Amino acid sequence: MTNVAMAVEAANPPYYYESKSQPQPQQLQQQQSSQQDSPPSSSASNNTSSSSSSSNLNCTSSILSANGSHQNHEYHHQLESIIVATSSSSTSSSQNSSVELQNIPLSKDSPSSSKSMIGFENLSTATKTTSSSTTATNGVANIDDQEDMLLLADDNNACSASPTDPHQSSSNLNSGLESHSDHHRHHLSNSPVNHHSPPYDLRRKSGPNLNSNPNSVVTTETSSSSISQQDQCNGQSSSNDNTLIATNTANMIVPNQQTNECPSNHLTTRQHSHGRSYRPQNNQSHSPSTKVLADKNQYISQDGAAASYLLYQLPDEVLLLIFSYLYEVDLCHVSEVCKRFHKIANDCKLWKNLYQDRYEYDNPMFYRGVAKFEIVPAAECDLDNPWKESFQQLYYGIHVRPGRLEQIEKDPQRYRGQSVVYFDTIEQAYNYSEDFDNCFIFIHSGHYKFDYLMIDSNVNFIGAAPGNIAENVILEKETESTITFVEGAREAYLGYVTLKFTPDQSTSAQHHKHYCLKIGENSSPTIDHCTIRSTSVVGAAVCVSGAGSEPTIRHCDISDCENVGLYITDYAQGIYEENEISRNALAGVWVKNHANPIMRRNHIHHGRDVGVFTFDNGLGYFEANNIHNNRIAGFEVKAGANPTVTRCEIHHGQTGGIYVHESGRGQFIENRIHSNNFAGVWITSQSNPTIRRNEIYNGHQGGVYIFGEGRGLIEHNNIYGNALAGIQIRTASDPIVRFNKIHHGQHGGIYVHEKGLGLIEENEVYANTLAGVWITTGSTPTLRRNRIHSGKQVGVYFYDNGHGRLEENDIFNHLYSGVQIRTGSNPVIRRNKIWGGQNGGVLVYNGGLGLLEQNEIFDNAMAGVWIKTDSNPTLRRNKIYDGRDGGVCIFNGGKGVLEDNDIFRNAQAGVLISTQSHPLLRRNRIFDGLAAGVEITNNATAILEFNQIFNNRFGGLCLASGVLPMLKNNKIYDNHNAVEKAVNSGQCLYKISSYTSFPMHDFFRCRTCNTTDRNAICVNCIKTCHNGHDVEFIRHDRFFCDCGARTLSNQCQLQDEPTQDTDTLYDSAAPMESHTLMVN
Repeated sequence: MTNVAMAVEAANPPYYYESKSQPQPQQLQQQQSSQQDSPPSSSASNNTSSSSSSSNLNCTSSILSANGSHQNHEYHHQLESIIVATSSSSTSSSQNSSVELQNIPLSKDSPSSSKSMIGFENLSTATKTTSSSTTATNGVANIDDQEDMLLLADDNNACSASPTDPHQSSSNLNSGLESHSDHHRHHLSNSPVNHHSPPYDLRRKSGPNLNSNPNSVVTTETSSSSISQQDQCNGQSSSNDNTLIATNTANMIVPNQQTNECPSNHLTTRQHSHGRSYRPQNNQSHSPSTKVLADKNQYISQDGAAASYLLYQLPDEVLLLIFSYLYEVDLCHVSEVCKRFHKIANDCKLWKNLYQDRYEYDNPMFYRGVAKFEIVPAAECDLDNPWKESFQQLYYGIHVRPGRLEQIEKDPQRYRGQSVVYFDTIEQAYNYSEDFDNCFIFIHSGHYKFDYLMIDSNVNFIGAAPGNIAENVILEKETESTITFVEGAREAYLGYVTLKFTPDQSTSAQHHKHYCLKIGENSSPTIDHCTIRSTSVVGAAVCVSGAGSEPTIRHCDISDCENVGLYITDYAQGIYEENEISRNALAGVWVKNHANPIMRRNHIHHGRDVGVFTFDNGLGYFEANNIHNNRIAGFEVKAGANPTVTRCEIHHGQTGGIYVHESGRGQFIENRIHSNNFAGVWITSQSNPTIRRNEIYNGHQGGVYIFGEGRGLIEHNNIYGNALAGIQIRTASDPIVRFNKIHHGQHGGIYVHEKGLGLIEENEVYANTLAGVWITTGSTPTLRRNRIHSGKQVGVYFYDNGHGRLEENDIFNHLYSGVQIRTGSNPVIRRNKIWGGQNGGVLVYNGGLGLLEQNEIFDNAMAGVWIKTDSNPTLRRNKIYDGRDGGVCIFNGGKGVLEDNDIFRNAQAGVLISTQSHPLLRRNRIFDGLAAGVEITNNATAILEFNQIFNNRFGGLCLASGVLPMLKNNKIYDNHNAVEKAVNSGQCLYKISSYTSFPMHDFFRCRTCNTTDRNAICVNCIKTCHNGHDVEFIRHDRFFCDCGARTLSNQCQLQDEPTQDTDTLYDSAAPMESHTLMVN
């Protein structure tokens, strides 16, 4: 056997793990037969014996990790011997029968295949025609970067004996792998491989002069110590029968089949002046090649024409073809010969083919640390050769590949040189790995059914298949749990497989405590990129249970199960990230009994029940999950559960978004809750969650619905675009609602009814279709410091015995009144600003009550406060000013108490009392009005006590015919009496009022002009315009002059310009009432 073949036989490394190394099963059989039949040193073919396995491990690991370190000069000479022998075989087959192609190591196809023969025959033919030669030297050749010479290293570093201590062996291997990684990045970072052109820019050189006398030889003596040293490196004993046969046929050396020495180990050496060995440069004046005399322990060498041709002139494509027949160990050896070989041997395509033959992946998989594996597309890798890097990282794995052992037995030559442990079953592989820590077990394509698999060690199970890996690697059980992790599996890994649990539902076999995947207490495996399916109707697909159960489950698909998808209970924890949990018969996720998982970026959808269900004191941190299209709520919290749910999207639920009930709690923060068929958030039955900084929008019903004595903190949310109320509070519920934006609802903003409570403060409620806030049916909420504005109806609407407190709110710019109170409602409205309404400020009607204190009511289009239809509110210490109509209007049987109010600068009367109303006015200041201070008309009565009425334009107190108020200690002074002045000056009263104001004086009608009872003519127009007509005195009351307004057929002679009357009523227009009840 050639030296290379012997080296290959010795290069089958046992596997390395953290605890110890182990031989392969094939090696164990060879060791046993070797120990029984012959001594270890009896033949060179016994290189796989147990005496050399430790040495083999160290040598192979250093070879794999060297990656161009050029420390193994021996392999250069071995490869040179192969090429020389192959070239010689074409001319002297009889002499070279011992080095035919069957001795070429590690061919992936049969060594005698036509492909191998063709490649190497062409190589030998080309070798014959070369004109180059090399000078043989003894020792180590120096590397000349400029001349691209051989990269050789010192013999002592070529292959060191492995230490006897297995821990020391492990250390050496680890250091070798690290040096490989560092050197690989350093050496290859500037030399990317281009698959469309030769991977190395060959600089052709003329070889040295051929020896003029090929038959001449020069003898040298080789000390036995050097031979012994080389033998020791190869793990073999010296043999006096090992020789090389010299031949002159083609100026080449032909090694004997039994030779275990490399010919170049005994080439002569020329020392540099600094004591450094180097190979002489090729030049035309160099001396003839040296030949080594063939003898028992001596070597004969001729010109190195074949080596020169191989190194400098053989086309890259041919070398690539040759290298494609080598396995990983030989490729690493070849890469140490010279720079050119290093470039070509690290070709990505070569390593990709090797990699995919071994692992089957379409893209390289990288080991990122404990229980971390990642598939990365080769095009996205920063490494020059990601296939080789991944090959090295995964090199010591065990493979479960059914049928491969049978293939190896049928064709052992094809797989010769691979250092791989194969098994047919997962149980065999796991049992084999039990003595080793952090073992890699690759499970190749197949459908695996087994009896029982309980994992209690730090083992890594990784699916290995092309395409979608998990779809092609299926693990299935029908009775007990498919895979169970128990105590001891702290750093175990299961990835890229499909798990199935398919119990026979027709049998009586109990399987309610069995699951597709079970993770018990004190275990923390990583489950990655797995597909999990279960047809069990009584057990979850995945169960994580017990204290200390802390798995990491990520990138898994838990779908189409007939029970719960993921069940976490009994103080279990763990991290669950980027999983697909869908279409399960019950909840997608259950969390109960103090379990506290961390769930991030999961996709939980289309479940036939709730999406996530936390109950019985379950906890958990849920972040950035997408939960949608579940039949019940997206997230349900019950019975003391207290999860934290943040930055999730909960949407398109067939019922609600979040459902918290039966004393549930929880923190829901920065979520997007939208497009659910029912309310976005339900809170009921004494539950008390926190709903903070969420977006709650576009619900098909309401935004947040709190009922059945629900509580909760609802703050800093943006609630908009919902079909019903943004927030609904009912049936004795008492939440805190603050700092929210509630807007653009298709219904109202906040709806409190059926004895609802709640503290509603510092919210912004605006642009809703109906009332900004509704309070009704015995409800008594407190609203403080809210901004309620720009609504399309009322700002705050109390009706049907709605009560509560409205304090320090800013209520403005509504289409209807800022506040409406009706039908027995009796709120306290204190220190609010009510302004800018396109109707009135406050409207109290239909038996409404209420206490209005210290409010500022201003700049409303109609009266600041309307009181009508048997309503009886109390207005105390308010400022009612700058109204575009009157200050306070009381009519149609309205009552009320007005005390200590300031009513000023209103366009109409400061206080208008009309149509059988009977209020009490006490200690008010009514001043600076643009009309009268107080007007009482149309059979109304009133009690006026201690009021100050001053500086009003039309007068202080104006009483219509038949009005007899009760007056006591009022001060009426400094009013301008503009009406009397206009009458005395002969002006038409329309000149001072137009049709927007109603001065109080005598008015008439003209029978001659056919005026009706609804027409009024001032006294000066009667005297001037209707002089001599049949006229009639009507009464002393509020009116504007129709003659001056030019609405009569007779033209007014006192007016210069015509006007058009649009209001024929003597009284102000009635306020607009809410249509909420009609809408509902």
